[in-house]
Amino acid sequence: MKRIIYIILFSGILCLSCEDFLDRAPESGLTTEKVFSKYENFRLFFDAVYNGTSKDDPTNESWYEYNIKTSYSLYLTVSDFRSTWEALTETADMGRINRQPIKYGQIEANLQWFTTHRVAPILHSMFKDIRICNVALQNIHMLADADEETINDFKGQAHFVRAYCHFSLMKLWGGMPYIDYVIGSDDEWDIPRLSNNETLNKIAADLDTAAYYFGLAGKMRRDPGPGKTGHLNDPEQWRPNGVASKALKGRALLYAASPLSNVNGTKDWEDAAIACWEAIKIAEQYEYALLPTAEYKKNFVGVKYTNEQIWAWNYGDKAINYTDKIQTQLLNNAMRNNATSPTPECPTQNMVDRYETIWGDPLFTANERVEAVAKGNYKYQNPYANRDPRFYINVLYNTAPVPGFGTAKIYWENVDGKTVYSEMLNPSHTGITQTGYYQAKYWGGQSVKNNISTYYTDPLIRLAELYLNYGEAANEAYGPNGRAPGATMSALEAVNTIRERIGMVPVQARFTSSIESFRERIKNERTVELYGEGHHFFDIRRWKDAPKLMNEPSRRMDIEKVPVSEEYPTGYKYDDSQVLPATRQVRWTSDAMYYFPFPIVEENKMKNFAPNQRW
Repeated sequence: MKRIIYIILFSGILCLSCEDFLDRAPESGLTTEKVFSKYENFRLFFDAVYNGTSKDDPTNESWYEYNIKTSYSLYLTVSDFRSTWEALTETADMGRINRQPIKYGQIEANLQWFTTHRVAPILHSMFKDIRICNVALQNIHMLADADEETINDFKGQAHFVRAYCHFSLMKLWGGMPYIDYVIGSDDEWDIPRLSNNETLNKIAADLDTAAYYFGLAGKMRRDPGPGKTGHLNDPEQWRPNGVASKALKGRALLYAASPLSNVNGTKDWEDAAIACWEAIKIAEQYEYALLPTAEYKKNFVGVKYTNEQIWAWNYGDKAINYTDKIQTQLLNNAMRNNATSPTPECPTQNMVDRYETIWGDPLFTANERVEAVAKGNYKYQNPYANRDPRFYINVLYNTAPVPGFGTAKIYWENVDGKTVYSEMLNPSHTGITQTGYYQAKYWGGQSVKNNISTYYTDPLIRLAELYLNYGEAANEAYGPNGRAPGATMSALEAVNTIRERIGMVPVQARFTSSIESFRERIKNERTVELYGEGHHFFDIRRWKDAPKLMNEPSRRMDIEKVPVSEEYPTGYKYDDSQVLPATRQVRWTSDAMYYFPFPIVEENKMKNFAPNQRW
């Protein structure tokens, strides 16, 4: 049997990709040529980038996966990582601390979870999948029993996945060598790193190539458009497509233009704005559209796929008692009636303050809240009235409607001198909220009192993000009312398109007179619209806002049930000045926190590949 060895960076081993495949092949005695000449074998080899596992796992548990899903935001929630990307920032807290020391500067004890551990081995997986893409592209000329459309589809996917993997690595570890060829056993594997900007521009070029091949394959989108038989129901809906390629290109160039990676000033922003506008136009051409307000939450729960999702991963239809970590990360303990469930994601008061009033008044800072109170648009003792509609979708707050429970009860009261806790604030539960809130965006209404199942979907790229990407880039390049060449929409119009869809008023005129004033509203809009989708952790780094945001106290809402009075008209005393305990605070200890370090054992092997600073 012919065997070829391919080296994977940072794995600490020589990976036998063809040999691994042949050991599991459905036919015995396959040669390398037969692996790549027969469609079924080629597909099985390549699809490891989506579904592959690794026999390198020390415990050999079958669900250990080493594929691109390890970088999906929802996949991290599915695992037993006991945290989410948002809970590693100032926007959320987990009931049980677990991996949260990462957010106050302690990475070493948790680094393995992102490198080689079973949960989210992003470092290992991305390099492994890059290698699979390169091997597939090198050998695709052997594929004999497939038509040109199928071959071009494979080429499109290989270029897309290779770009996506490099992007996933860059976000966490910074600029990388761009590996677009098969590294042989005699080749140099200790390759110098590129800058962030160089890496991101190579990613963008790869995505253009991916879109070209997807176009030849007739796969700019996988399913028929709206109103056609099979819409949103293609058996391979989960695979990337041509529109996703252009969308991810826009995202990559947005990162390249951002302060952490920008090297060409306004020119980088102009390039990003042009690419982001191109993505919007192609998405519209292929009939993707924003969902109406009433269906907004379907982007996350309730159905497999929506027409706003350009590329998405459906996790499946799960019941409240499903024995999977997704329930313990996203649903609060009271809804499961399980006192030992480890942890739900709980938005902080910092995040809740991101939601404007329905009149567009910002509430993020103390001064902004005072100003809104003076206008009669906000009341400290009725804080959840008249807020951005996304607040009611994304956050489970005290008195919020809950199927089976009536309303959410997240308060304490003094009964005959004793403190009595409400149902959803029971301190005997291991992972009870410490913030006064629970996450509701990825919640389909299930509970032990409403025993239903629902679909969970990770919208890896959805149309709303494309408008926000364009709005940000166009503002920086051309100002709030400027437009990219050929665009029919200004930065302001793009952001207001997202607000209008959800029932919010346009951004107030006082914030649209300059790039600087509008920039802050764009950042806030992005934080609110994309909350829970894994963007904020990376956004505050690329903006270089993390040092400021993560050195401000993470606050909680303390809620005491009291008699209704003029002072407390809702029957609750709300105090938003309380801070979380020190062990739950975010801290920015050094700029090394912009990137994760590499495992020391791997760093010691490198001479040309410069390591990241440790923290």
